[in-house]
Amino acid sequence: MGTTYCEPLLAWYSRSARDLPWRAAGATPWSVLVSEFMLQQTPVVRVLPAHAAWLARWPSPRALAADPPAEAIRQWGRLGYPRRALRLHETAGLLVARHGGQVPDSAEALRALPGVGGYTAAAVAAFAFGQRHAVLDTNVRRVLARLIAGRALPPRSTMSVAEVRMAESLLPDEPAVAARWSVAVMELGALVCTAVAPRCGECPLADGCAWLAAGRPAPAESGARRTQRYEGTDRQCRGRVLAVLRDSGTPVPRTAFDAVWPDPAQLARALDTLIYDGLVDPLPDHTFALPAASPP
Repeated sequence: MGTTYCEPLLAWYSRSARDLPWRAAGATPWSVLVSEFMLQQTPVVRVLPAHAAWLARWPSPRALAADPPAEAIRQWGRLGYPRRALRLHETAGLLVARHGGQVPDSAEALRALPGVGGYTAAAVAAFAFGQRHAVLDTNVRRVLARLIAGRALPPRSTMSVAEVRMAESLLPDEPAVAARWSVAVMELGALVCTAVAPRCGECPLADGCAWLAAGRPAPAESGARRTQRYEGTDRQCRGRVLAVLRDSGTPVPRTAFDAVWPDPAQLARALDTLIYDGLVDPLPDHTFALPAASPP
């Protein structure tokens, strides 16, 4: 079945793919791994400068592991979800300790790293090492739901075994071609087969699309999918606290956070969760710092 779609999709990808540094011919597996961490719940346009700055500072896992986790959090800046920075730092340490400072090419070994789940392991194995894996992110799930199942959107529930098997059935047999197919489907979902206002007239797979043939039926689920509120949330409060610590070269007293958040109860709750997550260290003198930023 995959051969029906392979040639037109790969031809489209060759013409239309974005020029992204982690896709470049000389991109290292470390570059690919860093990009996958950063791209989790973050758009490409925000990741591009952050990825370039990260690789310029830490071109290898060994370079990152040599610095304290505080520096990873500080470099992460305002990219969001800063626990990813801690997991990436932990991963760098394990790559040095267990893999000679190299990113392993085994999906199983990749899944054993902090912050690496099934999707990220498959993506790195495919995109960094040219292996044959089904790489199913939100964009790919949407493309395949439309192309094969005739649905406007994939199910909201966790990805099913049936979805994985269907994606695997579409993979070309040759690993290198399968890897290129995987990134091409992802790019199609990002640029053409978008969640809102898909450009079906530009789609290289339009002739075989079950959803288009059915007249583009609306999603079966009623109501629009909710966008998570950010303003005034604990997540925003946590970000403000981390910004104070990133901007300070030394530990700060508890009162330093009062100026950036007006609700004392919410601020206390956010600070507690940051400490629990390992993103903030409470020091014996009752000041606070990024982890390992200064000795206890």
